[in-house]
Amino acid sequence: MSVLSGKKILIGVTAGIAAYKIPTLIRLFIKEKAEVRVVMTPTAKDFVTPLTLSTLSKHPVHSSFYDEQDENAVWNNHVELGLWADMMIIAPATANTLSRMSLGTSDNLLLATYLSAKCPVYFAPAMDLDMYKHPSTLNTFEKLQEFGNIMIPAESGELASGLVGQGRMMEPSGIVEFITNDILGKLPLKGKKVLITAGPTYEAIDPVRFIGNHSTGKMGVELAKTAANLGAEVNLILGPSILKVDHALINVTNVVSAKEMFEVVSSLYHESDIAIASAAVADYRPKYMSDQKIKKADTDFSIELERTTDILKWMGVEKKNQFLVGFALETENEEQNAKNKLKKKNLDLIVLNSLRDKGAGFKGNTNKVSLINHKLEIKAFDLKTKSEVAQDIFNEINILRNE
Repeated sequence: MSVLSGKKILIGVTAGIAAYKIPTLIRLFIKEKAEVRVVMTPTAKDFVTPLTLSTLSKHPVHSSFYDEQDENAVWNNHVELGLWADMMIIAPATANTLSRMSLGTSDNLLLATYLSAKCPVYFAPAMDLDMYKHPSTLNTFEKLQEFGNIMIPAESGELASGLVGQGRMMEPSGIVEFITNDILGKLPLKGKKVLITAGPTYEAIDPVRFIGNHSTGKMGVELAKTAANLGAEVNLILGPSILKVDHALINVTNVVSAKEMFEVVSSLYHESDIAIASAAVADYRPKYMSDQKIKKADTDFSIELERTTDILKWMGVEKKNQFLVGFALETENEEQNAKNKLKKKNLDLIVLNSLRDKGAGFKGNTNKVSLINHKLEIKAFDLKTKSEVAQDIFNEINILRNE
């Protein structure tokens, strides 16, 4: 999954010949699963039609504050557009529009929307060589970047005038790559490796039966997605689960037993920066597994069990620079049991949830947790979706790692 997936992208099109590239740019953003809307300057319609852009974006394209042909028309709210967007991209960005942006001029819908935007604003200059190098234009570039806008540098090549030099708007594929890399480079976990265990383990009794639990792996999968969206390279060790994960930064290894999970964890743990043990690993397994299905008998039947490897304890013993997080699912003396586990397993943070809390625990899409750090300080949260819980956990991890 791309970092642009689910993003709301507002493209501002100005009156430059490079506007013919905007349909391709829209298609590329939509391919990345972003939602795209377009606002134009009135004269930009001379270079690319609103019909083309609205058809590709699947949203109306606006170029004026209201429809002059309809006396009952509702005005196009520039504030609403600016607040809607997760990012705004001015492309092509002509020298005229850029200069007016730097001065705060707002005599068209695009400029008014830019001034209302609370999101990151990218601009992709497109102009002739001499215009691009003119001192006033260079001053505009500098001023806009001082405002916090992000410049997508123009490329060198043949220009509309026939001259060859810098001033060509970056190609659509390059713009998408530039923005993607810019987002990734600013993410708090960029360059970090995160190891997450999730789901249950199944310990075989015979070829048909096993010892397991009700864990689905949902919490661990949401943690993996959150870590990846924060820029981390994620190794997700997933026990038996129907869940599928599709993200370019998440490598999934499917396992069945506690033994298999430990083997993968032990091979990846030492190169990890953060490790989160959210899996519900079986504490015991049958000492002997039958090669054949055990037949029902008229007498009682017992199974001799042996301990599985305590994966979290091993991680605590082996810990060097890793930030280690464990989970505690409790039914009584919740807080004290979680604190004891935190100390015993040498954890930096433990996530406590109780089966006594409605909406918490296995199977559901919600959870209610308390976070206890190594200082035994507690932060309690209300019932939230597991996606929101994952964000709370990583917010706390980032705070503690930066202390």
